[in-house]
Amino acid sequence: MVARRLSGVPLEVVVGWAEFCGLRIPVAEGVFVPRRRTEFLAQQAIAYASAGDVVFELCCGTGAISAALLAARQTLEVYAADIDPAAVACARGHLQSRATVFRSDLYEDFPESFLTRVAVVVANAPYVPSEELDLLPREARQYEPACALEGGSDGLHILRRVFAEAPRWLAPGGHVLGECSEQQAPLLAKWAASHELSPQTVTDPELGATVVIGTRPAAGA
Repeated sequence: MVARRLSGVPLEVVVGWAEFCGLRIPVAEGVFVPRRRTEFLAQQAIAYASAGDVVFELCCGTGAISAALLAARQTLEVYAADIDPAAVACARGHLQSRATVFRSDLYEDFPESFLTRVAVVVANAPYVPSEELDLLPREARQYEPACALEGGSDGLHILRRVFAEAPRWLAPGGHVLGECSEQQAPLLAKWAASHELSPQTVTDPELGATVVIGTRPAAGA
């Protein structure tokens, strides 16, 4: 284990789990390791979720956010998806029957029966600009999939898709939440507003976390 860690393998992969919102989340080799700052995104999603709500976690990776949601709101109807088969297998392995986990490019393979029914869409999508990938720690560059890190030229390519397509799925008054950098937040909030979502940006300086929230207007608003 020491030799693997010294070679650069992430500590969470070496020990087989990561702590996230007080939970032990199993971590598989080749799957994005949940970051502590993303606990803030999970906490925001929990605050907007109520008993019995339908919740989507996109770009789910290990399924850490889904696990945190289910720990806090046990009667949620949770659907988690990722484009990476290794991530899907990892999330499915520990979420088991508590959530439905499947492979999908964002919303692509979600049943249309969920249109206008989803209370919360939450995504820890990749948001590192392409030209900044080389600046990441070696353990991220070598041991985590590029598809879980790279967000295109300005880092917002995937998050733009998440927010642009969200209104079709959200129930009136529903919310879409995405983690990004502090510098990216104004651009993402403006993008959300251009897609008929009311944007809000929240931060946690201690965790260094920034979350943009887009809310679909309530019925009759």
